[in-house]
Amino acid sequence: MARVTTPTDPPPPLEVPDPPPAPPPGLDAKIQELLAWGKWGVMICGLAGLFICGGQMAIGRKNRSSFAADGATGVPWVLGGLSLVAAAAPIVTVFFT
Repeated sequence: MARVTTPTDPPPPLEVPDPPPAPPPGLDAKIQELLAWGKWGVMICGLAGLFICGGQMAIGRKNRSSFAADGATGVPWVLGGLSLVAAAAPIVTVFFT
C-alpha cells in the first residue's frame, strides 16, 4: 500500500556530496611552489614591518612620542600577521578534513 503524503510532511533529507580536496592533475608541484613564494614574500614583509616599527620607535624616542607609540602599536599587528600566515595551513586543515 502506497503512503499518502500531506503538505505538512517534511521533505526527505537531501544528501550533498562532500569529496576530499584534490589538486588538478599536473598542478600539484606548481601550487606548492606558488605557496612557497607567498610564504617567502610574507616573511620579507614581516621583517620589513618589524624594521619599520623599530625605526619609528627609535626616531620617536625624543620629542616625538606619538611617532614612537605608532611604532610600538604596530609590532603586535606585524606579529599577528606573521602568526596567522604561519598557522594558515593547520587552520585550513582543521576546517576541511
